[in-house]
Formats: sequence, structure tokens, C-alpha cells
Amino acid sequence: MDPHVRDCIRSYTEDWAVVIRKYHKLGTGFNPNTLDKQKERQKGLPKQVFESDEAPDGASYQDDQDDLKRRSMSIDDTPRGSWACSIFDLKNSLPDALLPNLLDRTPNEEIDRQNDDQRKSNRHKELFALHPSPDEEESIERLSVPDAPKEHFGQRLLVKCLSLKFEIEIEPIFASLALYDVKEKKKISENFYFDLNSEQMKGLLRPHVPPAAITTLARSAIFSITYPSQDVFLVIKLEKVLQQGDIGECAEPYMIFKEADASKNKEKLEKLKSQADQFCQRLGKYRMPFAWTAIHLMNIVSSAGSLERDSTEVEISTGGKSVLYKMFLNFSFFSDRLVLFLKIDISPAPENPHYCLTPELLQVKLYPDSRVRPTREILEFPARDVYVPNTTYRNLLYIYPQSLNFANRQGSARNITVKVQFMYGEDPSNAMPVIFGKSSCSEFSKEAYTAVVYHNRSPDFHEEIKVKLPATLTDHHHLLFTFYHVSCQQKQNTPLETPVGYTWIPMLQNGRLKTGQFCLPVSLEKPPQAYSVLSPEVPLPGMKWVDNHKGVFNVEVVAVSSIHTQDPYLDKFFALVNALDEHMFPVRIGDMRIMENNLENELKSSISALSSSQLEPVVRFLHLLLDKLILLVVRPPVIAGQIVNLGQASFEAMASIINRLHKNLEGSHDQHGRNSLLSSYIHYVFRLPNTYPNSPSPGPGGLGGSVHYATMARSAVRPASLNLNRSRSLSNSNPDISGTPTSPDDEVRSIIGSKGLDRSNSWVNTGGPKAAPWGSDPSPSAEPTQAVDRSCNRMSSHTETSSFLQTLTGRLPTKKLFHEELALQWVVCSGSVRESALQQAWFFFELMVKSMVHHLYFNDKLDAPRKSRFPERFMDDINALVSTIASDIVSRFQKVSSKLYSLPNPSVLVSLRLDFLRIICSHEHYVTLNLPCSSLTPPASPSPSVSSAASQSSGFSTNVQDQKIANMFELSVPFRQQHYLAGLVLTELAIILDPDAEGLFGLHKKVINMVHNLLSSHDSDPRYSDPQTKARVAMLYLPLIGVIMETVPQLHDFTETHNQRGRPMCIATDDYESDSGTMISQTVAMAIAGTSVPQLTRPGSFLLTSTSGRQHSAFSAESSRSLLICLLWVLKNADETVLQKWFMDLSVLQLNRLLDLLYLCVSCFEYKGKKVFERMNSLTFKKSKDMRAKLEEAILGSIGARQEMVRRSRGQLERSPSGSAFGSQENLRWRKDMTHWRQNTEKFDKSRAEIEHEALIDGNLATEANLIILDTLEIVVQTVSVTESKESILGGVLKVLLHSMACNQSAVYLQHCFATQRALVSKFPELLFEEETEQCADLCLRLLRHCSSSIGTIRSHASASLYLLMRQNFEIGNNFARVKMQVTMSLSSLVGTSQNFNEEFLRRSLKTILTYAEEDLELRETTFPDQVQDLVFNLHMILSDTVKMKEHQEDPEMLIDLMYRIAKGYQTSPDLRLTWLQNMAGKHSERSNHAEAAQCLVHSAALVAEYLSMLEDRKYLPVGCVTFQNISSNVLEESAVSDDVVSPDEEGICSGKYFTESGLVGLLEQAAASFSMAGMYEAVNEVYKVLIPIHEANRDAKKLSTIHGKLQEAFSKIVHQDGKRMFGTYFRVGFYGTKFGDLDEQEFVYKEPAITKLAEISHRLEGFYGERFGEDVVEVIKDSNPVDKCKLDPNKAYIQITYVEPYFDTYEMKDRITYFDKNYNLRRFMYCTPFTLDGRAHGELHEQFKRKTILTTSHAFPYIKTRVNVTHKEEIILTPIEVAIEDMQKKTQELAFATHQDPADPKMLQMVLQGSVGTTVNQGPLEVAQVFLSEIPSDPKLFRHHNKLRLCFKDFTKRCEDALRKNKSLIGPDQKEYQRELERNYHRLKEALQPLINRKIPQLYKAVLPVTCHRDSFSRMSLRKMDL
Repeated sequence: MDPHVRDCIRSYTEDWAVVIRKYHKLGTGFNPNTLDKQKERQKGLPKQVFESDEAPDGASYQDDQDDLKRRSMSIDDTPRGSWACSIFDLKNSLPDALLPNLLDRTPNEEIDRQNDDQRKSNRHKELFALHPSPDEEESIERLSVPDAPKEHFGQRLLVKCLSLKFEIEIEPIFASLALYDVKEKKKISENFYFDLNSEQMKGLLRPHVPPAAITTLARSAIFSITYPSQDVFLVIKLEKVLQQGDIGECAEPYMIFKEADASKNKEKLEKLKSQADQFCQRLGKYRMPFAWTAIHLMNIVSSAGSLERDSTEVEISTGGKSVLYKMFLNFSFFSDRLVLFLKIDISPAPENPHYCLTPELLQVKLYPDSRVRPTREILEFPARDVYVPNTTYRNLLYIYPQSLNFANRQGSARNITVKVQFMYGEDPSNAMPVIFGKSSCSEFSKEAYTAVVYHNRSPDFHEEIKVKLPATLTDHHHLLFTFYHVSCQQKQNTPLETPVGYTWIPMLQNGRLKTGQFCLPVSLEKPPQAYSVLSPEVPLPGMKWVDNHKGVFNVEVVAVSSIHTQDPYLDKFFALVNALDEHMFPVRIGDMRIMENNLENELKSSISALSSSQLEPVVRFLHLLLDKLILLVVRPPVIAGQIVNLGQASFEAMASIINRLHKNLEGSHDQHGRNSLLSSYIHYVFRLPNTYPNSPSPGPGGLGGSVHYATMARSAVRPASLNLNRSRSLSNSNPDISGTPTSPDDEVRSIIGSKGLDRSNSWVNTGGPKAAPWGSDPSPSAEPTQAVDRSCNRMSSHTETSSFLQTLTGRLPTKKLFHEELALQWVVCSGSVRESALQQAWFFFELMVKSMVHHLYFNDKLDAPRKSRFPERFMDDINALVSTIASDIVSRFQKVSSKLYSLPNPSVLVSLRLDFLRIICSHEHYVTLNLPCSSLTPPASPSPSVSSAASQSSGFSTNVQDQKIANMFELSVPFRQQHYLAGLVLTELAIILDPDAEGLFGLHKKVINMVHNLLSSHDSDPRYSDPQTKARVAMLYLPLIGVIMETVPQLHDFTETHNQRGRPMCIATDDYESDSGTMISQTVAMAIAGTSVPQLTRPGSFLLTSTSGRQHSAFSAESSRSLLICLLWVLKNADETVLQKWFMDLSVLQLNRLLDLLYLCVSCFEYKGKKVFERMNSLTFKKSKDMRAKLEEAILGSIGARQEMVRRSRGQLERSPSGSAFGSQENLRWRKDMTHWRQNTEKFDKSRAEIEHEALIDGNLATEANLIILDTLEIVVQTVSVTESKESILGGVLKVLLHSMACNQSAVYLQHCFATQRALVSKFPELLFEEETEQCADLCLRLLRHCSSSIGTIRSHASASLYLLMRQNFEIGNNFARVKMQVTMSLSSLVGTSQNFNEEFLRRSLKTILTYAEEDLELRETTFPDQVQDLVFNLHMILSDTVKMKEHQEDPEMLIDLMYRIAKGYQTSPDLRLTWLQNMAGKHSERSNHAEAAQCLVHSAALVAEYLSMLEDRKYLPVGCVTFQNISSNVLEESAVSDDVVSPDEEGICSGKYFTESGLVGLLEQAAASFSMAGMYEAVNEVYKVLIPIHEANRDAKKLSTIHGKLQEAFSKIVHQDGKRMFGTYFRVGFYGTKFGDLDEQEFVYKEPAITKLAEISHRLEGFYGERFGEDVVEVIKDSNPVDKCKLDPNKAYIQITYVEPYFDTYEMKDRITYFDKNYNLRRFMYCTPFTLDGRAHGELHEQFKRKTILTTSHAFPYIKTRVNVTHKEEIILTPIEVAIEDMQKKTQELAFATHQDPADPKMLQMVLQGSVGTTVNQGPLEVAQVFLSEIPSDPKLFRHHNKLRLCFKDFTKRCEDALRKNKSLIGPDQKEYQRELERNYHRLKEALQPLINRKIPQLYKAVLPVTCHRDSFSRMSLRKMDL
């Protein structure tokens, strides 16, 4: 076999050698935080119970509520204070389980120990397993494992041919398919032949066709498109059996006959069929072209899926698809159309289709049954070059006869066919059976015929003849073409075919395959002997040629081969190298014969000429080429007895090839810019070459005895070991290939054929062990479309020892070692070679590393001491190499450094520095590298374990005490010297997070991710899983705590989401400034700056440069979260004693800062709750891709295969864990959904289970994080206990504890939290009861909140805590007034604000507390139990009220009334009244009743002011309620009840945080804010009037400036909104009917939001009460007349609703000037009801009366509720003339307003005018005048009214005139006529009114008498009815 062929095949079948480093996966590059690893680590998590998830059982609960609602309607069912029933309820309820030993007096130390043990048990070991990794782009340090080399495919389409028929079926039709790219004008696939004829039709051909092989029966094919585009067509060509006659005649029957008329034309069809039968009998082996059609693939996308083209019109050649026409122009079809029924199904190909055959007809595994009809893979001819190395043996030749010109040939030659044969000799019997059959025929045949064009002397051909080339070609192989004339008519003694010419093509020319376009002469007679070595162009003597030896036959020959390079330079190189191998001289290359003596020069020139070769063949033969070059380096050839050193030449050639690939194939680089072809060469293909010439091809039959080398079992123990993965090149089924195969072809077949083509991922085929370290998918980020082993399964792990070594190397190398040679060549090279080697240094370094590994492995040196592994010489070379490269980098940097430093933004450099650091830190032995070395010699063991290093020479000797603790917690010089890398990482962190760092803000995320990445990788590292070891690792990060403490002000404030609590910040920022300490010590700052480090006097100093005037730029939530989880990790894993010592050294300020940090952590990791996850899920929606979209991508390539490759190589596919485990099983699963149709942005809808899982993890994270915080708090408390100082920070501890109780916590955490809280209270009782009184209040609230929890354990712990709290308070002062007060207030506020509050649970807790009190033997004799009982009963009372409130939850007015009543009930306990007022304010704010909320706050402030004025007499404070009268007249009700009820000094009274000056200020500020929201800016001013004196007294300029700013805003808003302000709309609502309970016959004024229509409130109330009593029961009374109770149906509920307007007396109007005045402090409202004396509502003008009703309410609006009772009602009745006066006055006002409006509004003006002068309607002004003014009234009482009306009209006419004048000035020319019309009407009106207006009543103009009558009767002449 030819050596080149042998090498190629070896390169395709040889096993890969893959190096796996044992701990490689533990570096950060393979961070376990990828999805699957996380899932693995999250197995078996306990489910945490959260109250927020345990919602009460919705349905039943709701029913009870509704039931309650129906039952009790009245507020006063149970009068407040019916103790009996309440106590009865309580006594009968059940307590929760009591905590054992709660009341024992146990020493605090013991309690702490128990708590500690309980807390520490069952903890989750790995914190990061619960925390999702931060999203970052592909991490810089990850080197993704390159894709294994594999066969190239584009997008794959499966085309199934289902049916094909014409209107009539008379003869067999043969079809073929191929793809064409119109734009590239290129056929882009080979032909696929298919046969859909019926059995009957096939029968016609039986004599001519050999039995069909199954491989030729395929009806479906897989096409591959590498460069999808819009211009791809699927072209279908049809042929039929040759018959006499032109194609037009033959096609005619198809045009005429229709299927439907089959019965009509039966005889004609029969005749046609018999004709066809005759043709088939005689001419069955010849074909003629018949028809073709093209399908545009784009159209399929638009119609999606299967192409049921019921009637595809088949082109038989007309216009339209022009380019295709040009391509087929000479398709000898006639120009018309036939109708063809064609069904084709086109879909994306499945990943691993079964029953698939390669283009060579080999079976692709899995091929379960060889009798099934196969699917053919169709070879692609890509439109442009594809750069992929060969991995399979392929050796095909395609022959395309194109045209023949026999026009000038004498004799009869018309129906011409060409017979093509592939010959290995000249005898006719030497034709080889290598031509692939078409459809329904044998697999291979010896000859192929082209189709015949009837009666055409110069036909065109459209044939594709596919030939399987033999592996080794000789000079005698050639193609023979024989031309025949076929006689179609049956004549006597004319033969069927007559040969009319011959020509041929030799296959080899000068040893190279001959392909391309040929135009050959045709000889008339058989060629002579020995013709095959010559070309027909050579004029052979004595031969006759057609047309004088001119070229008359055009043919193209194309080869697709992975053996023949088809590139002269590569051919020459391979030929020379093989000649060296085989020692065959002289060598013939082209026309040259090279002798041994000039071989050296030729070889060198051929090496340097490699750079001239084409890129595409270089890439195709890349593996072989590099192997050969490496071989030349390692094994210098011996030429003519001399060793010739080609190392340098080969090195240069490699460098140039690699750079060339790099420049030209940018698309296939990974994210580090490494070319993927090269990296996969190194990773899989490269191995140490065998250095013996002539050694047999490696294989089990090769030589070499058993060599001892490291087996896998041993390697598992060695830390730095590696396993070499390989797989045998031969399958077990064929062990003996080194026998003597019969021919090169058999040899090739035996090498590759035995394997079949296994593309599956299974291991079964090679018999390798299942659990190979490779998992199952060898290409971690390969797209699943096809797995690696197209050609065979090339990987399994090595189990057979003896054969393995030779397989890899033939023999152990003895000559040169590749890595040594490489280092040497690299060191000595210079100039451009050095430059190009530097450009791609990664390639040479990786090559060197792999070579070193192999060398150690084969020489069994892996366990040898480091010193003796490699020779000194090599070490020197490496040294030299590293230092020159380093100095190169430095010198390059210096060239550009000046530019870099002048950059405005230094972050680019810092960012690069981070990347560099991150890559270094990703080493799997990072921790080991951090441990200090005793001296600079490398440690003795190859990879010191952590423990050994720690014991050897750890910088921390085991007893920590002897060292200054601070050094461990600061980035001090000793720390950074001893832990070099960790020091660097933390220093970077500190610098970048420093708020003063200019321009580094953008790097926060990056640097935080770096730390996060390191820690999460340590967290999951099995080497450090032991707690002691982990504590040691955590020591490397102790300074992190300090660094993060520095950043507190910048962290994202997670607390803000909690009802605006904001973070506590024990220290204001100003305090931060005064703090002289920072965690970055000066030395570090200096070291960073690069100056020398002065020794500081205070090594432990924390100095912070002054931060004054700096705004802290906040970190993002995500960065803050990552930082905090890192902090928690360190706190969790660090040694507690060390932490405690450090805490002792910290100042109070710093401890407080630490507590702030913990406070933030609590909020940050709070459990979100399942509902949130569900909600988030419903937001992300998913659209599944349909068939059509997938097809579209396959055809158009929206992710073209190339972009896909680019994207994958850069590792961006769905953040796939590419390489996270070498395609370990889960990896495969993960990528199942990434078949590359799927776009990577798609969001998947999470399943129920996934949501559950997310919630489970979030719950566990929240629990663990809070437990770590609790642990830390315990350490802080311990520090305080031990040092007995710093008590001031206990407040901070408590704050964090309380905050954590307030968050959403799990039952597990809460019980530990309560235990800690109890311990804290018992250690420092006075803390709560004397110093942190507010905290005490807060604690009571939290405890009560948890007492009402739905989870039993939480309740029992909370009630125990609450009971102990009372008990301790009692023990301190024999009275627990404080706790009593606080608890009562807490309950009130809890009840008022909590939505999902459940009184049943709280009742149980109260009962538990009672039980404790009863069982408490120690205090039995004191008053304590009674006091507890009192308290509990009182709480229970409040609870009962609450239950009521709950019933009215849906009725806001009722609810507020109820709260109002409860608050009134607390008139005597100001604290509670305040609480309820605030609850009301809260409720109002929720409903956006801001004015009412503001009133509640003002009332609260007034209440506080009352008590403050009793407590302290300060001039600037308000004097009780009186001061607030201006804000609201209702406030006086807050004035303190007689002094004897409450004296504010009593313990526990007025002790809340609001009863202080700052509390008062707070309330007022809130009130101002609410007024502002309500738009009542005048009230804002009044509120600030009270506030300003207080701030002035405190000289608080800052607050004053804020206030004045707000005042300015308020007043400017008054100005701007003038005329646009809306406050409220008022309605009178009366309730009638016993159903309403205590609302019956009550009347209220309701305040509704501005612009509420009567219909709206009516609808709301009707709906609400309808729901409560039933729709049919409630009725709304539509009029506003007084209701007569007797006439109503007693079983119904009636509601009367009337719109009312504020009513003011005339004198009031002087004060109420502005809109605000008219809408504030309202107590009187009015509504009018028209009536006539005979009962109708409306009548004629002279009989129309009107009733005005004036209502007075008990309180002025706005009040602290939105409905107020009506207390007083009076009515005024207007006579008809008074009604007329009011009407006219109103009209006049309207006119005046419209006239003087600014800016003028012509539309409005015209409307009013039209109504005044343009009216011809009744009751217009004129009629009013005629009715009332035509006669002087007889009754003197009416004189004045008459006169008033007359004056009104006078005024009215004047106003009309003004309005007309105004209108004239506003209108355009188009309205002139309209204006004239108006003026005419006006004059008419004026004339009519004139006499009426001028008549005066003489009596009224007498001299005025002294008035004796009562003044009032003058203003109210009307009848007056008082109604009280």
C-alpha cells in the first residue's frame, strides 16, 4: 500500500492521546456553580417551612368569613368589655406545646452551650451550593475543551420523497434530486436517485435491470448545507425509458389525458401502455431526459413542513427561474408544462437518524437491521471553502460529461449515448465495478450510460457518474468513454447499438490525480495498445479522429478525497517525506527525478514552499502535515549517510502554518483567541512520534514487548498524575489486520470498515469500559447534531496494558525528545520566525506541555522527584525562554505605556490585571501556592497537600495567640508576603472597591466575581471538605471581612424594600469620617502605589482618608449580594476563636459597622417565597419553535453553521457548562435542549417542580445565611461578656436580631433565633428595660407577630420568649408595666396593619402564656400570675374587636368606624390611642385617602403635644391641642381627659417613641407629606407653622432649609394649579331598614374622591350591600324627598343617596375666598329638591317651588374618617319668584364668567350666549320676565322679590351686550352671519324686555322708615321650617 495512503488512514483511525490532570477540575475554571453541578450538590436538602408559604386553606376559611359577615352586621353586638364571654373563649382554647426546662434556672454558659450545639447540628456544609453563581460572561480562566475533530456537516435537511405521479401512468419514470445555489451558480450536492414507480411499472424493465441492492432503494436523503442562503433550490429531474420520437411527442399524452377521464379514454391508454411495453422490452437500458422542476426552499419555510404540492407544474423548460434556466438551458426538454403530482416532506434532520448510509454506502451506527429501507446521506459540495481537517477516509470521483459535437462526423450517429468505464488495464474485461448504481439497481456496476437525446448529433448531457476510487492508483488506471448510436426503430439486421467513437482520460499524471475540465478529441476506432498511459491529446500515429483531432467532447472530473491533496506543494512535501521513510530513490515528482544527493535541498525547499500551498488543503491535511513536521524535528532523516537536521526548517514551517490559520480562520477562535483546529490537534491528535524509521504501523500486531508504565490504578493515588485516555484504533472484532490483505483497497477497508461508522455516543462498539473518565459525550460543547465518532469510536480508556504503548508510539523514543527540541529551536530562533512563534506562543507551550507529560508517562517518571524529571539543559532552555518572553512583554509595554498612562480611564489596565490574576488563581493548586514556603526551594512533594504544607512551614503556626491577630485580618505586609496570591486578590478588591478610586466603578462586578469564584470553588473542593482544613483555607480570606466593612456605605440597600424601614446605620456617615481607621493599612496603600513601605507605628491601625463631602456610589444589588455571600462564607468557615480575638481588638465603631453589615445580610438573603417565584415565572414566557422556524434556520441559517461555530468556539452557547466536566453525563442531558435550532435567548417556562426546587433552595439559603449571622452575633455577644466592656454594641446586636425576626424566616431559624434572644435578655436584662426601650417595643411586636404564626413550633417558641420577657421585667422591678404597655400597643398595631392575621393562632399562644404563668412555681406567691392574667385578658379583648374588624374587611367605611371606635375606647391610654390613630392613617393611605391620613397624623401629633406639654414646659413646643386648631377644628377632641386619669410620669405610660420631641416632629412631617399628597398645600403651611419654632429652637438650619423648600413648593403649586384643584365630592347617604342593624335610619355625609359621579357611589354601595344581603333585598331610593318609614317594605334594605354641596352663610363667604377655603373645614351641606304644591316635582314657572335642605355634620371635613354622621337638618322653601331670581342670577354669573374668562374661550362664550339670547324655548329669560314682571304683585310681601328680579334682568341685558361685543372681537369671517343673527335676537329680546324692566313699584321708593321689624325676616321672607 502506498505509504501516503497508509499515513492518511493511520491519521484517521489512530487513537487519540488525551491528558487529564487529576485535580484539573478543581480549579476555578471549572467552578462547580454551573447548573448541573449545583443540582448535584443540592440533593437531599431539607424542606424549610415558611409561614408565608403555608397559607391557610383558602376555601373553608373564606366561607367562615362570609358566614360571619352575614351573621353580624352591627358593631355593637357584644358591648366592649363583656369580659365573661371573652374569658370563656380563652379558657376553652388549647395551648401549644410548652418548651421543656424553660423555667429552670440554668447558668448562662450552659444555655449558650446548648444553643450552640443545637445551632451547629444539621447545618448545610457548602454555602455556595445554595447560591446561584453570578452571571458572568464565559469566565476568562476557563479553557474550554476543544471539540473533538469530527466530520464536517452544515445544517442538515431530511428530504423524504413520498409520491410522484402524472395524470396517467403508462411507463416507469426515474427521478433524481440535487441542491443548487443560484447565487453561486453552483450545484451544492451530489445527486440523490429515487424510484417511486409502482411494482407493475418496475416489472416492465425486469429484463434489463439486475436485482436491486437495498442501498439503492432509499427514498429519503439527508442533505447538508454549510452556507444556507435564500437562493437554494431543490431541483428534481425526471427521465424515462428511451423511445422513438421527439420529446414533445413523447410528452403529448401526458398533456392531453386527465386522470378523471380514464374510463373514457380507456382504449387509447391501453394502446399507449402496450407501446410503452415494447420500448421497455427493446430499449430498457437507455434513458431519455423528460422533465425537471425546481422548488425554492424559501417557499417551503413560508408554507412550513411537508410539501404537498398536489399539482406542481413541472417545467419542461420555460422562463421564470432564469439562472436555473441558464444552468439547464440545454436540458433537451421541450418548452411546455406538465402537471405533476409530487409529495415531498422536508424537515430538519434528526440528530442520529437510524438506517443511515454515508455517501460511500457505509452504514452509520446505529443500524439495527440491514433489511430496512435506508436513508442516504448526500455528499455536499459546499458553495465556498470549508476549513475542517479530514477525519474519515473518503476517496470519490465524480464525472460530468457535458457536451459532444458530432456535427462534422460522417455517417449515421444521431441517438448518441456515452458509456463510461473505470479501467485498471486495457482489456475490455478490466473495467472495475466501482461506479455507484442509481436507483433500484445493483450497488456498483462496471459501466454507466448517459441519457439519449433523440435525433441530435451534438447533444448535451446532464449526467453525474460517481466512482469509488481505489486506494492506490497506478499509471494504468484510466477512464474510458465509448460513444454509441442507438437505433430506436426496430429494423431488420440493424444492431441495437453501434460504437461511433472512443476517448479516455488517464487517472494519474506524474503521480498526481488528474482532475478538472477536459475537452477531448474522439477517435473513430478502438485505441491501440498501451494507449492508457498517454493522453488522447497526443496524436497517435495511424489513428482516425473525429473532426481532425479537434476537441469535440467536453467532460469535467471532480475528486472528493481525503487521500489526494490536489495541491502540488503538499504533494511534493508528502512524496519526499515518504520517500525518506521508504528509502525509495530516485523520487519522481512531476517531471523531475530527484536523486538522493540533492534530496536535502529539495526537502528544505519543499518545506519552505509549504507556505505557498492553498489554505483549504492545508487545513484538510493539517493533522498529517503537523505530524510529519514534528517527526522531522524529532527524527532527523539520514540522507546519503548524513544526519540532516531539519529542526529549524520544520519549526519555521510550523510557525508560519499556525499563523496563517490564525489570520485566515478568525471565525473558529475560542474566547482566548486560540484557533480551535489547532487546540483540538494538541488536545486529541498530537502524540510523541515514533522515532524509528520503518517501524511497522502501530497496532496490536506490531512489535515491542510489554513495557512497564503507570497504570491507571496507580495514577489515582498520585496528586499530580494524569490519565491518558485513548481508544484502540481497531475494534475487537478484527484483531488481526497485520495479516496480508489482498489489495490496498481491502487494506483500507479492513482498517476502517471493521468499525462501521459509529456516530452514536455509545461505548458498546469498542468494548471500552462504561465508566470511562470521559463520561459519554466526548465533545463537551459539540452540537449534539452528530457525535464525535463519525469515523469510529476513537476514545475509550486504556485497559489492555501490553498493546497500549506500542499503539501510541511503536517504541519508546530514544532519539530526540520533542519538548527539548522545541524549547531549543524556540530559544535560538530570531527575527520574523521568533515574532511569529511569539504571536502563537500558546500553541508551542501547549505542545511542549503535552510532550513533557507523555515523556514522563512513558518513562514512568511521574513519581520521580521533580529535580530528576527533566535534564538541566532543558530547564535552562525553559528558563531562557520564559525570561526572554517576559522581557519582551515588558519592553512592548514600555513602548505603549506612556499612551496607556495618559488614558483618561485607568480601568482598562486594571481590568487586564484582574484577568491575569484570575487566570493565575484558577490553578487547581491555588491554595497550596498560597501557603508560605520555608525557603524559596520548591517543596519536596510534587503537590504538597494542604495539611502537610500547613504543618511544614505555615505562616500561621498552629497556636495563633503568639501572633498579632490583626495581621491576619489586615492586608498587612506579613500577610501579603505569606499568602502571596490571596494577598494580591484581596488587595485588588480593596483598591477597586475604595470609593475614592477614580474610574474603577465599572470593575466592581468583575473583581467581586473573582473573589466569589475562588470561594465557591474552595467550598466545593473535596480536598478541603474537612472543617479544620476549610478553616485554614478561610484564613487566607480573613482580611475580606475588613475590606467589606469598609464598603458598608456603598452596598446596595436591600432593606429599602421593607415597608420603607431603611437600614439602621448605627453610625451616620459623618461618624465614618471621624473614624480614623480603615481596613487597608497604610503599608498596603504604599505597596500598591509602588513606593517603599515605611513601618507604621500602629500596625493595627484602620485609617480611613476623610470621606467628607463624598457621595458614595452604590454597588449594584447583584455585586452586593455576591460580596455578602463571600463575607458569610468566611464567617461560617473561619475559626471562631480567631474571630473572637479579633472582635475584642475592634473598636465599638467598627463592631457597629460589622453589625450594620450583618443587618444588610439579613435583608439581602431574605426568603422571597414561592409566590414570588411563581409570579416571576409567569412573566417569562416561552414560545416553542415550530417546525417552520427550525427549517428556516436550516435553510437560511439565521444561525448559519459558521456563526454557530464561532459562537460555540467562543463558548457562548447558553452559558453551557462547556467543559465543566468532560461531557459528563449530566452535561449531555443539559445540552439536549440545545439542539442548535434553539435560539439561545429563549426563556423556558419553569415547571411546577422547578419552582418548588427554586423555592426549596432559596429557603435553605435564607436559613443558612441567617444561622451564620446568628453564629456571628453570638461571637460578638461572647466578646462583650468576656471583656465586660463595649455594652453599647448590644443594642446593635438586638437590632439585627429583631430585623431578622421581622423578615420572612423559616421555622428552623426562628427557634434558634428565639433561643438566642432569650439568652441575650437573660444575660443583659437591663439592656432592654432601661436603655433600648424602643427595641423592647419592637421585640414585643415581633414576638406577638410570631405568636400568631400558623406553624406550631414557631408559636411555642415565641410564646415562651414573650413569657420570659414579662417574667424578667417583673423580676427587675416587680411590675412589668413596660412590657404590658408595649405588648398591648404591639397587638393593637399588629391587628391594625396585618392583613393575614389569624386570631385563632394568637388565642392559642395567649393560652400558652397563661399556662406558663400557672405552672411557674417560683413566682406563684407574687402578683405576677394575676398581672399576666389581666394582660392576657385585655389582649384577648382587643383580639375580639379585631375579629369584628376582620368581618368588615370589605367595607372600608365600616372598618374605619370600628377602628375609630376602638381608638375612642383607648381615650384613657394615650399610647394605644396613638397606635390606633396610626393604624387608621395606614388604612387611609392604602386607599389613597391622603387628606384623612393627614388628619389622623395631626390628631396623633396633637395627642402627643398634650402629653408633652404636661411633661416638660418648653416655650417652643405646641401648647397641647389648641395650637393645632388652625389645621383642623376637630383636633380639640384630643385634649387630655381630666388629669386624674393619667399622669404621664407613671411607669409605662407615654413611653413610646412618639412621646418625645422627635416623635412629634416625625408625626408632623408625615402629616405635611400626606397633606401635600392630598393637594391641600395651605394645610401644609399650617403644619409647618407648628414645626418651624421647634427647629428654630434647636437651631437646625438643615431641617429649616428643607421645610422652606417644601413650603416654596407648596405655594408655587397653589399658584400653578389655580382653577385646577379638586378635593372631594360629597353625598348624603341614608340607610333605612332593620337589615342594617345599628345603621338603620342613620344619615351620613360621605366624602368621595373628586369627580365621583352619583352613579358611581350608588353602584358601589348597591353592589356592596347587595353582596351582603342579596341583590333582591337592597334598593336604592332614586329621589331626595324625605323618606316615610311606614311606606317601606320591612324585609328590604333601602339606601338613599343624594349629591350635596358645601353650604355657607353670606357672612362666611367673606372668609372663604379661595377654592381651598371653600373645601376645608366643612360642616354644612345643602341639596335642593324641586316640587309643586300638588305633588309633582316639576310644573309651570309660576307654580315651581324649591326646597333647600341644609345638613350639619358632627365633625368638620376632612376628618379622620370619610363618613361623618349628620347631626342637624333644616329646610328652606323658595317661592316660584325666588326660584326665578336664583335662576337669573345664575345665568348672569355664567355670562359674566364667560365674558371675562382669560384666556377667552369662544366656544364657551357662544354656548352661553346661545342659551341667553338665542333661545326661543319656553322658560327662556323672556318667558320668565313675562310671567313674573308683567304685573305688579298684589301681595306687598312680594314687592321686594319683584324688584330684585327686575334688577336681575337689567343686569342680564347689560351682560348679554358685553358678551356679544366680546364675541364680535373673537370670531373669524366665517362666523359673521352667526354674529348678526345673535345680535338680531338680542335686539328683539331687549325690545320685549324694555317695558317690563322699566316699571318700578312706587311703594318701594318711599322715604325709608326706621326699621323696627326683625332683621332676619328681611333676608328670609320665605317660609321657613325648622327641623331639628
